[in-house]
Amino acid sequence: MTTSRPSPSLTATALRITRGAGAAVALLPRGLAAFAVACAGNGGSARSLLRVEAGPAAPRPGAVRVAGQAVATVLLGALCLVLAVVVLLAVARGLFYGLVDQGPYDHSWGGPGKAGAWLAHFAVATPCVFAGVAALYGIARMQERLTAPLRGERRPGWVLPAVFVFAAAGALFVVAFLRQLP
Repeated sequence: MTTSRPSPSLTATALRITRGAGAAVALLPRGLAAFAVACAGNGGSARSLLRVEAGPAAPRPGAVRVAGQAVATVLLGALCLVLAVVVLLAVARGLFYGLVDQGPYDHSWGGPGKAGAWLAHFAVATPCVFAGVAALYGIARMQERLTAPLRGERRPGWVLPAVFVFAAAGALFVVAFLRQLP
């Protein structure tokens, strides 16, 4: 007789992803607070701010190492802030398009009517919102892998370069977005 692990329900999975995305949005303030506390010399409190729970056999890293992890968390938190703003814009300009834009809809996607424009913006924004929330969840999971040395575990080799590449990509996105504004 074989037993298999029951698959999580769709609701439980959606709730887990939503909580992970919420945790990702909180990375920036948590990272800043952890950096300040680590610079003050209290590595244990900084670890708890980073939500790193080490077992009793795990070595206690110094404040400098925790501060370095906090800086990397700040980079991920800044990226999450950019993603959260993009998701909010997608919700506002896509899902609630008819409430945000009062028209005229002659040159809007799906126009010239309000219903067609709203439907077109809704159809484009919905997958963008899901992708943004999934990306936030993925960044929260990456932060867990990033802080593995604080738990006494080995960090995968791809994590630290990925943090810097993602942070650079987020910075380039912000610069490009700001340059296109009138």
